[in-house]
Parts: sequence; C-alpha cells; structure tokens
Amino acid sequence: MSRILLINPTITAKRHARFPLSLMQLADSLEPRHTSRLLDGNLDRDFVATATRLVREGQVDAVGVSVMGGPQLPQALRVSEAVRAAAPMLPIIWGGYFPTIFPEAALAEDCVDFAIRAQGGNACAELLDALDAGDEARLPTITGLSWKHAGSVLHNAERPFADVSPPRPLSLHRLENPRAYLGHTCLGRRTAGYQASVGCRFRCTFCGVARMFRGKTALPTAQRLDQDLTCLSRTLGADSLQFYDHNFFDREEDMLPLLEVMAGHRLPWWCYARSDALVGLSSRSWALVRQSGLRMAY
Repeated sequence: MSRILLINPTITAKRHARFPLSLMQLADSLEPRHTSRLLDGNLDRDFVATATRLVREGQVDAVGVSVMGGPQLPQALRVSEAVRAAAPMLPIIWGGYFPTIFPEAALAEDCVDFAIRAQGGNACAELLDALDAGDEARLPTITGLSWKHAGSVLHNAERPFADVSPPRPLSLHRLENPRAYLGHTCLGRRTAGYQASVGCRFRCTFCGVARMFRGKTALPTAQRLDQDLTCLSRTLGADSLQFYDHNFFDREEDMLPLLEVMAGHRLPWWCYARSDALVGLSSRSWALVRQSGLRMAY
C-alpha cells in the first residue's frame, strides 16, 4: 500500500475556493489499495512549504498533482520542483487537463515523472501498484499513462472511458474544514460547488473536455444526487449550488430524474448548458427547472 499526497495547486483567491472534487473522487477510487492525503493550495496559501515538510518527514511515497493550464500551471511547477529538491527519488505524477492535452510538455520538466491522460482513477491505482512492487515491467501495460524511459517519453494506449459515478456519498471527511469551501455568491451566502455528471457527448474542437472524455458522459443516479444534496444542505449548511457539470442539460430524458430531485431540494443553482438544449426542453422540464431554482445557465 502506497501513501500518496494529492495536491491541488493554487488557482483562485481563497474566498473563491470550492471543493477539490476531482481529487476527492480520485482518493475514493484509490482505496483500499492505497491511502491518500489531500492538500489544497486554494486554502493553504503556503502549500508548497506544507508539501515539502510532509515529504521530508517521510509521510508520503508518491505525489500527485492536478494541473489545469493557465494560472495553475506555474504553481504546479513550483510545488513539483520543491518536492523534487526535498526528495529526489520520490515519484511525481501529474494528472488533469494539462497533461492530458500536452503530455510531452509536462514530461519535458525534470520534476515530472509520470503523466496520466484523461480519467485518472484506475490508471493512478495501477501505477501505484507497480511502483509499490518495484515492477517497472508493468508500466507499459497501464493504459492512459505517459512516462519516461531511457531518455525517451513513452505514451501507452488510451484508456477506455469508465463510468466514474462512485457508490458512496460525497467524501467531505477528506477535507480538514469543508465549510471553508462555502462562499458568498449571487446565489446565496453559503454556495457549494458540485459536479453531478462528467463528460460531454459533443466533440467541440475548442474544448478540453472533448479531449479528456472523447464524447462520453457518466451520470449519477437520482438516489446518489439526493444523498449528496441532502449532505450539502442539511449537514454542511449550503444554501445554493454551482454545478460544474460539463454540459448539464445534455439529454432531457437523462436529466429528468435529476431535475425531479433538485426540484425537491429547491436550492438556487447555476450550471453550464447549451442554448439549443434549453430551447428544446419540454414544458414539464421547464416546470421542474423553475421549481428547482435555476438562476443562471452559462
């Protein structure tokens, strides 16, 4: 069993921090084979020093860094370089949109050993299995992995899309202070970030989601959505939601059960959507949208 430190480098002001949902789900998918600790640079503004201390204390066997292009990229480099200086032999793994779209650029950095393309849960678990066993012969068999070997960068085969809707409720226990992620917005005083589905069936050439999910979508069950919204509102005290689904109103027949759940909770919310999908909604769906409290679709 490996201990991996999962890092979300700083990308926004502290007051705009939202749950690091991708790392929370990644940590869920690694258990019970490996244990995870989350470090969020949006709350810990000295996260590079924190990561360095944990590494020097020998509390981790590998470091995983979630990387978006733009302002998060230099922060990801900063923490990766600090970890490499503190523990030169510790494996450093990058995942997320940037290494998915630009694996060559990611692995051109001396402080990056592995890049995981597209969905990372299973690929990261298999990589940690191989590193834990000291079995480099397994590395070429891990789909979705790019890595360095004998001075070259190797790109393994693409990993098939996996329905990643986890069976367990939102893992807020992984966060030191979940309420710190509730922000004051135009929707409410305690707005929570949430993502119900992942992926998008459209393949727009300008969009990184198309490269990440290749036209596939995974939706939650209505029961799972109801559990999470109940936890966020009644347990945590959230009074509104920002949905980060890549395309919330993808297919009306798929979204109806989710809209029915949201109409029961009546939490003001915001989401991404295509205008053609909104125009084509039935009167029944629009009634549920109004009842649910949708305030804005981007």
